[in-house]
Amino acid sequence: MTLKLGFYLGYWGIGPKGDEALEAVRFAEDLGYESVWVAESYGSDVVSVLAWLAGQTEKINLGAAIMQVPARPPAAAAMAGVTIDELSGGRFMFGFGPSGPQVSEGWYGVPYAKPWGRTREYIEVVREIVAREEKLDHQGEHYQLPLPGGQGKPLKLNFKPRRNEIPVFVGAIGRKSVEIAAEIADGWIPIFFSVDRFEEAWGEHIEAGLAKGNRQRSDLEISPSIQVAIDGDLEAARNMVRMGLVLYFGGMGSRKTNFYVDLAHRFGYGEVADEVQAKFQAGDKEGAFGALTDELVNAVSLIGSEAEVGERLARFRENGIDRLIMTPAQPEPDQMRHTMERLAALAR
Repeated sequence: MTLKLGFYLGYWGIGPKGDEALEAVRFAEDLGYESVWVAESYGSDVVSVLAWLAGQTEKINLGAAIMQVPARPPAAAAMAGVTIDELSGGRFMFGFGPSGPQVSEGWYGVPYAKPWGRTREYIEVVREIVAREEKLDHQGEHYQLPLPGGQGKPLKLNFKPRRNEIPVFVGAIGRKSVEIAAEIADGWIPIFFSVDRFEEAWGEHIEAGLAKGNRQRSDLEISPSIQVAIDGDLEAARNMVRMGLVLYFGGMGSRKTNFYVDLAHRFGYGEVADEVQAKFQAGDKEGAFGALTDELVNAVSLIGSEAEVGERLARFRENGIDRLIMTPAQPEPDQMRHTMERLAALAR
């Protein structure tokens, strides 16, 4: 099967920005990468960056990975999506997820209760707006549009969008959230992914979601985000992966709720993740970094010689992965370009 390639631009200012970012995206486009994906957390936002890219690219699809549900009302997300889709000539792709309790409540001031029920309903509203079949009248558990008893009235998007259906991806790693993604989404983006433990970690949840939605496996584009380095300073690349894992395990949640630590247990690396989290939260960031084993780093990345990465890519095809969203694990422009170029050749 053909393996699509996406390029993960990530967070503006943490990853490439300005001319450097545009040059990287255009390089990916020239190499035949199918899509570029932009992130948001509590810094740069997805909408601004994708709108900026829309007029400066020609073929590459523009994906949100992800637009955080607590960041904006569903109508605002739909308006942004149809606008970027128009600006880009029909190249936009939605990506949604509920974020986590720390960001939702600490940054956006939105309660984190029932995050996936809210996300499911949010996607329903966005799709209703984009479809533009009738005026919006949605009375759900989380969203009441118009608000009952007020002065609002049902409205319809006031221009005809380029497309009445825009693909919706979901960023998810938990059991229930992956099931929901398989049930309702056009695509699924896991951001902490081991192709060798893919089936045992998520297989039954994907099948359960597809069955609930009366869908086939071909209805869901599985698109993991993976850090990649081919040749060059591979130890430095592994250390880049380590820095991300330290943040995932130690800082992206609490002892009570950390989706990445939970997933590491399902991948078979629970003891390592627990040690990293404990050291990080005790203030020992150096110790947390040192606790991450090469085995775990290699399991969730693609780092090695061209032959080694090519051999691992075969596992992605064998497991029915549709798209690999690559994050360069080397910040140096020449090494990043080499990795992007060789990965494109391997994917072909």
